[in-house]
Amino acid sequence: MQLTGSRTIAAERSRVWEALNDPEVLRACIPGCSELTGSPEEGFEAVVTQKVGPVKATFKGAVGLSDVVPGVSYRIEGEGKGGVAGFAKGGADVRLADAEDGGTELSYEVDAKVGGKLAQLGSRLIDGFARKMADQFFERFQAEVEGTNEGAGTDETSEQAG
Repeated sequence: MQLTGSRTIAAERSRVWEALNDPEVLRACIPGCSELTGSPEEGFEAVVTQKVGPVKATFKGAVGLSDVVPGVSYRIEGEGKGGVAGFAKGGADVRLADAEDGGTELSYEVDAKVGGKLAQLGSRLIDGFARKMADQFFERFQAEVEGTNEGAGTDETSEQAG
């Protein structure tokens, strides 16, 4: 599955880059994330609980960064195992550019795969869930960076049935 999108964030590119590399910011922005440890240099370990349709699972996995061009772009890749629910793995190419009217244009291209019980739910349900997860992450990220993150810590996705 492939997802693309972009957002204009009302902040300097250096601030957006710093937030993209901050484990606390990322933990707060990833829907269902209860734990995120590590560093951009060494990689991150994460614990994320999600419900997709009738399947609820806690995924434990690793996330790493590659092709890093400081202040401009990177590729983030990860894989999580959710026991009998299956697995999810994928990556995203994230790019930053100066926006025309000030601020920073953040664009992304995501590719993801699922297996196990999750794959049996059907691509339509999985695709819709993945879009919602990406939208929530980038909405929360934008609010966090712009300082308008009241309520960004709420987690509707984990209670969402798909």
